[in-house]
Amino acid sequence: MTTQLVIPSKKDHVSPEEWQLRVDLAAVYRLIALYGWDDLIFTHVSARIPGDEHHFLINPYGMMFDEITASSLVRVDQDANKIDPDDFDINPAGFTIHSAIHAVREDAACVLHTHTTAGVAVSAQQEGLLPLSQQSLFPLSNLAYHEYEGVALREDEKSRLQADLGTNNFMILRNHGLLTTGSSIADAFLGMYVLQTACEIQLQAMSGARPLTHVPDGIVDTIKQQAEQVTKGMGGKLAWPGLLRKLDRIDPSFRD
Repeated sequence: MTTQLVIPSKKDHVSPEEWQLRVDLAAVYRLIALYGWDDLIFTHVSARIPGDEHHFLINPYGMMFDEITASSLVRVDQDANKIDPDDFDINPAGFTIHSAIHAVREDAACVLHTHTTAGVAVSAQQEGLLPLSQQSLFPLSNLAYHEYEGVALREDEKSRLQADLGTNNFMILRNHGLLTTGSSIADAFLGMYVLQTACEIQLQAMSGARPLTHVPDGIVDTIKQQAEQVTKGMGGKLAWPGLLRKLDRIDPSFRD
């Protein structure tokens, strides 16, 4: 017999702005599970709560991504202290990566990290992401790499993560996985969707045992402007309402 987790609602205990962030962040966790990008309980998405406190929301350690709700998300400070002591604990490796980025990137409202098979496979390839598809061009115009240092638990790795990411919104963590940031939760999710798809295409293309055609270098330089045209300047927000409707049709409990 399985036990259903019962999480008390936080809706009436947080500001309307924080509640909306919680709903959107819970939606990302459900979408990651829906698209098969989860790794049991071992990856993370965080969202910064606006304000001088530099608090952010992250997943409770031990919950599957298709269980996560707005109320189950954990609010923490920059020292990994839970603001609500009754919340679940968090993954220390997740805290190291996400707190490092939130500490120096005020524009990174959301940080999304995955361990997908395709993402880890491309991260292990010496040349990394290649310009083999239209999808690859968006990350390539804004892409950083971080060398593998073991499970991300050491405080001293934070400065190297920060330096490697710089002002980029896409990062490939060597032998580890993928990471995106965005000025909104929707933007970080769309970035991961495109990066993940580019990795899948690259592996499929390379498995065909035929010569590959790379996109000409000059086209990469124009891709940011073209992306603005495609999304009408809305970025991830253009697709976000449709994604929420999809989740509501499947299981709206992420809103609880």
